[in-house]
Amino acid sequence: MTVVLDWLGGSALVAGALLSLAAGIGVLRFPGVLDRMHAATKPQTLGVLLLLLGLALRLRTPADLGMILLVGLFQLATAPVAAQMIGRAAYRSGRVDRKSLRTDELADRGN
Repeated sequence: MTVVLDWLGGSALVAGALLSLAAGIGVLRFPGVLDRMHAATKPQTLGVLLLLLGLALRLRTPADLGMILLVGLFQLATAPVAAQMIGRAAYRSGRVDRKSLRTDELADRGN
């Protein structure tokens, strides 16, 4: 059973690292603010959670599992809020191409 958990943990670590790498490449390569924001939050959050899952499967001590759980909760709480604030600041400063938006719900409010 320990060997299976180690293999699952290693697989989760590799998958999380690859998703985090893809997020970093997306932030560097995507042209617009909203595209970069998407690349910075969606795969990065899943990548970090997979890395934490891999660590939890490898370490398996109660103190480590508690800390890993706290880090995961913090990641889930802060990444969406940060993306919202980045998107809002980009929209208000005029850095978002409004023609590329499918629905512009803030257009009627005057930013």
